[in-house]
Amino acid sequence: MHIFIAGFEGFSRHMIRPLLAGTMAACLGMAGATAQQSTQQQQQQQQGEDPAALKNDIQQLKAQQQLILDRLDELKKLLNTRGGNAQPALKVPDTMGVDGELFRGEATAQVAIIEYADIECPFCRHFERDIYPRVFDDYIKTGKARLYYRDMPLPFHEHAVPAARAAHCAGEQGKFWEMHDSLFTDKIPVPGPNGRSSGLATSDIDERAAKLGLDTNKLDACIASTRFADVIKHSSDEAAKMNIEGTPTFVIGTIDPNGNIVSVKKTIVGAQPFGAFKAAIDQLLTPATTAVGPAAVGPAGQKIDSASEKQQSPKMSENGGFR
Repeated sequence: MHIFIAGFEGFSRHMIRPLLAGTMAACLGMAGATAQQSTQQQQQQQQGEDPAALKNDIQQLKAQQQLILDRLDELKKLLNTRGGNAQPALKVPDTMGVDGELFRGEATAQVAIIEYADIECPFCRHFERDIYPRVFDDYIKTGKARLYYRDMPLPFHEHAVPAARAAHCAGEQGKFWEMHDSLFTDKIPVPGPNGRSSGLATSDIDERAAKLGLDTNKLDACIASTRFADVIKHSSDEAAKMNIEGTPTFVIGTIDPNGNIVSVKKTIVGAQPFGAFKAAIDQLLTPATTAVGPAAVGPAGQKIDSASEKQQSPKMSENGGFR
């Protein structure tokens, strides 16, 4: 069972409380389902059926239960940090600079999507796993839009900054996007003995790095250093200036002919359904862009990335990303 609360950042305390109650009820229901599944396992073991398959089902059920608990925690933390007040109105500039930043997509794309996200945020993970693939297939792979990623680690997520560093450090070895995808979209970790697991501890990151063929010693040394601290803080400070308090938040606009300036047209707060992104992007596309055919895809359907990825890691423009 999946429960996703998108766009919650604009809710006030009295609006979030019913969501908390509903989520808690879902947790109780999930706990009951887990107990029932355990009983079924015992019964079917006695009947000689495959216990390994049943054990896997229970692990997946527990992982889904943990997702619900994570979302409940997010809502509680949101209430505590805001004191019950709704998010202030966004103050997004008319234009934003993207010169020199790493992006995903084609250099000829007409639309830019600038994402502010936190790798440990469950809502961001929901977007990356369940919504972004459609955005990629319909707009990025087809050459209609570019995706820019900017870090916004939230203060109550202990693994968010090290995880952001891990992606940048992987970029030094030429695999920023590969690590980015792994950190966001790998399978949901099964809760450990303490009932919690973010899948972002040092050992988890090293495991991901090894699978990607990275030098884990170099990666760990980079993560432990202050390298990229300024880059991460810079994008977080930019978000704060725009009154962005929750993740994910998206700024969408059209790109100038030189590919360096984005004219902001739309913002999307939260992991909204694909339809919200489709509506925002489609109105910015010219008929000629709409007719563009699919761009080349890498081996085995690997996602394409801009030639600007040679820079290895996203960088802010000299003026702080704003023009």
